[in-house]
Amino acid sequence: MSSSRALRTGRLAACTALALSAGMLLSGTASAEGAPAAPHTAVVPVQPEPAHPSWTLPAPSAHGLTGAAAATAAKPRFDLDGNGVSELLFRTPSGKWWLQMFTGADESQYSFPYRENEWLKDVLTPGDLTGDGRPDILALSSNGTLTLYPEATTASAGMPGWSGGGWNAYNKLIALGDVTGDGKADLLARTPGGDLYLYPGTGSAGGDPFAAKVKVGGGWQAYDQLLGAKDVDGDGIADVLARTPGGDLYLYAGTGSTTAPLKGRVKIGGGWDIYNQLFSIDDINGDGHAELYARAQNGTAYLYLADGHGNFQARRTWGDGWNVASSFNASGANPFTGKSEILGRNAQGTLFYYPALNNGQLGSRQQAGNTGGWTGADIRFASSLDANGQPELLEIADNWLYNEGNGVSAGWSRYNLVIGPGDLNNDGQGDLLARDGSGTLWLQRGNGSGTGFASRLKVGGGWGAYDKIAGAGDLTGDGLADIVARTGDGKLYLYPGTGISTSPFKSRIYVGGGWQQYKNLAAPGDINADGRADLLASNSRGELFRYTSNGYGGFQTRVKLGDGWNTYRDLY
Repeated sequence: MSSSRALRTGRLAACTALALSAGMLLSGTASAEGAPAAPHTAVVPVQPEPAHPSWTLPAPSAHGLTGAAAATAAKPRFDLDGNGVSELLFRTPSGKWWLQMFTGADESQYSFPYRENEWLKDVLTPGDLTGDGRPDILALSSNGTLTLYPEATTASAGMPGWSGGGWNAYNKLIALGDVTGDGKADLLARTPGGDLYLYPGTGSAGGDPFAAKVKVGGGWQAYDQLLGAKDVDGDGIADVLARTPGGDLYLYAGTGSTTAPLKGRVKIGGGWDIYNQLFSIDDINGDGHAELYARAQNGTAYLYLADGHGNFQARRTWGDGWNVASSFNASGANPFTGKSEILGRNAQGTLFYYPALNNGQLGSRQQAGNTGGWTGADIRFASSLDANGQPELLEIADNWLYNEGNGVSAGWSRYNLVIGPGDLNNDGQGDLLARDGSGTLWLQRGNGSGTGFASRLKVGGGWGAYDKIAGAGDLTGDGLADIVARTGDGKLYLYPGTGISTSPFKSRIYVGGGWQQYKNLAAPGDINADGRADLLASNSRGELFRYTSNGYGGFQTRVKLGDGWNTYRDLY
């Protein structure tokens, strides 16, 4: 595989960039055509895709499927070549999707027509939604648009069909197959507050593939991983697997009913928090049941074969190198987009780029731009402000905000802090936070293309009490962007996001003291691919530590990543 993760210097030069002037944010828009030339530019070197992951097919089931079992067995949800086994789609850190067919061949890049420059937030494989007997694909955009691809092949998703908006109301969509017992594929959707809804499949070939939603229940925010399994207990009805951040795994068996589609939960066991991703592939050994796959942080994937009675056999090693995948089409984690890397600037003003390896570690550094080219520059490395899902290198100079060398708007010298924590109002478009000299914090709502902002909204005063504010994604596990803030005496607070423009944060939560020991706090996004953002901190001795989100609003015990980081004056 090969791919690049380059910062897009000059990506807007070919078009007229309309932006909101920060000096006129309350009175209207202004054109960025008169922006002065960018003082600096940089290009991150090409990052190759990781090596091919490995996998081993289990032996075919000795008993096979006969009689009643064969009659009730559900078809695999994503069997593109008709061999009775689902294929697997996975996304790499570049945002590209790859198809793994279990025929002995390496993975191949998978395309989504007309979406080549877009980072799809999630890809789902629900089964046959249109009633033509072929597997379909659902693609979720960062702006909450869900698109049906009814003509999927082994090369591409084919041409898009039905499309609908408003799906950013949910932090997790679950394509589980037929849970209502009518032979049509269904969808589950969970809100950040924990309400779970069923969207029954209609089997429509031309209209909306889903009927009106039905509330299943509340309290589903208790789980950090939710995944649909074609059939675990052998009754031919789809099931749901749910894991808590503490590692308890539960089975919710399907009932075949629309009004109450899931039975009460049954605990399978504990200790499942050793895995950063759970996913399911249908019936890889021909016994009629869905299998559960679990990826450890080192990239080793394990296979759990269903026993046909609602539990799983002892795990077996399935393959290695699977930290190549940031996400899977049948992933249990919340989908994410926006950032999974950091920049470091040394005392000489040279920028270096560190990509995430999806295992909690950072890759080898790559120099970004000219040696010493960023001395004295006022820069930020923000979560994505456009549809390509890649972070933005921002600079404030001569009162202007530049997005990777392109002038966006004027009036930014009034701010002493600017960060890009992601989508703060849940409209699918990246935003910025800016603090002025009085300590007032403002929300700058992005326009989705990185070229401007809506009228700024006041978040509140008193933010001058913090010497560090950082954030890049979801720290709490609810799918909403959060931030952390440190006081001068080392107290760290978490501000959970709400997804509401007028009040983007809940009341702060005390995380702990002693954080004054760190010179730098950096928000890299999700670097261990568990669907939650992480935090990095370096001290004056040059030690770099990772603080992994525990899913409950705090952090796990810190992990040292290395030494020598005092070479950097700033981390972003």
